[in-house]
Amino acid sequence: MRTSDQRVGDSAPAAKKPHGWRRRERPTRLECRHVFSDYETLRDFLDRVAERSEATGIYPNLSFGRDYVNMTLFADDDNGELTPEIEAFAQRVDDLVNKTEEDGS
Repeated sequence: MRTSDQRVGDSAPAAKKPHGWRRRERPTRLECRHVFSDYETLRDFLDRVAERSEATGIYPNLSFGRDYVNMTLFADDDNGELTPEIEAFAQRVDDLVNKTEEDGS
């Protein structure tokens, strides 16, 4: 899990492990926070997430600042569960974070 002092795009090598989506209840949701080395890197990541959202129809709630983003994926409105599609979207976000780290952007 990435802590607030670990930043995407820093020169130190990062371990490839889950980025810390946390499951919460009432309402059921997944939450994560990612910290980036600068706004440009954050902006690139947000653009990639937006492309994925357009492709899947899954739109996370986002709040962000100059170098961080908080993301929330809510359970399906119809059944109140985290669907396989939502879980796959969360994994894709993790993959995008890994790609951002590899690109060093």
